[in-house]
Amino acid sequence: MTVALARGDCPRLAAPMETGDGLLARIVPIGPIGIDGFAALCAAAQTCGNGLMEISARGSLQVRGLTQKSAPLFADAAARLGLDAGDGTPVLATPLPDDPAALIDAHGLAAEIRHSIGARDLNLAPKVSVIVDGGGRIHLDALPADIRLRAVALSDGPKLLVSLGGDAATSIPLGLVRLGDAPAVVADLLAVIAAHGALTRARDVSDVNAFASAVRDWLESSVAVSSRKRAQTIGLHGLKDGRCAVGIALPFGQARALDLIALTQIARANGAAWLATAPERTLLIGPIGEMTGFALATAADTLGFVVDARDSRRRVVACPGAPACNSGLIPARKLAAEIAESLPASEGGIAVHVSGCAKGCAHPAHAPLTAVGTGRGYGFVHNGTARGEPEGYVEPHELLGMALSAGESSDA
Repeated sequence: MTVALARGDCPRLAAPMETGDGLLARIVPIGPIGIDGFAALCAAAQTCGNGLMEISARGSLQVRGLTQKSAPLFADAAARLGLDAGDGTPVLATPLPDDPAALIDAHGLAAEIRHSIGARDLNLAPKVSVIVDGGGRIHLDALPADIRLRAVALSDGPKLLVSLGGDAATSIPLGLVRLGDAPAVVADLLAVIAAHGALTRARDVSDVNAFASAVRDWLESSVAVSSRKRAQTIGLHGLKDGRCAVGIALPFGQARALDLIALTQIARANGAAWLATAPERTLLIGPIGEMTGFALATAADTLGFVVDARDSRRRVVACPGAPACNSGLIPARKLAAEIAESLPASEGGIAVHVSGCAKGCAHPAHAPLTAVGTGRGYGFVHNGTARGEPEGYVEPHELLGMALSAGESSDA
């Protein structure tokens, strides 16, 4: 088992990454997980790790505190559950099953794309990813990817708008392709990236014509698509059969495996059959009735999960920080919890980013206020990222007032 990953690599189930609290394994779910299987996975995390599990901003599942001895045991447990760890090139699909607003079967198409990529045996950078947005309620516009496919409704049926690099707002559109051509198109576009080197990302290829030329036989003229308001993962989401799923979030992306097991037990007792991870560190649980959804949210709230989109903990994003991360110079999540208590409830979006170091793993984008761990202590950056030069250095308690001002400005 390889654990000494190079910078830029991603932890995987087969090759976990060394961190401050042991080995970290990541699973990229390729669809909903049966509720009993999810509970068993949490039990394995409790037995093999330190009992902490995470959902990333992109919806990946992470298990902390594994050891050289226990990591293979956890991987075996996942294999026995029939869980695909998504260790190949990540192909993320819109997460809500049976979404009545979806234009296509995003999970089915994502599976075909994974097969097409695997057949090509491309040497790609670890962080290269593909997004398949089926047009449902929980879209993926905020997530950056090397190749984006967005389903659009046209008079002759849905087609896919192909874009390169960035999120929905910053990616470069190439054109439309038919659903059946998408697996080959994605593989050919990834081949262009691979041809420029094993560390290359789509944004590094300056000649967009190289991509267009590679798929010209499938490409149709592009169409303008409207921007969409921020997708809200928390709360009730209707399904095709009249039932619903409820979205709850892990505070700062982390929860105890035992609390997740308790949540699955309550959900199972109320008729739920699956759980699905979603962006913004969220779990979707379904299918359930609407009233059951409210009851399940109440139970989740009691267990400490985030069930209200206005919860102030949603306004602060933080990495594990010290001592859980070897690179962490400050206890980021502990500070994040204190900052969240000082912020008013709001759906104004992220107000504060607390980063254990200058890498800014939890939130590479700008934030109204970023607190960052440095060799000199707690640095701060306004309207920037953790990689920016700190404007100054303060004591932790001074960040509380600064965070409140940042929260008020982001609400304005």
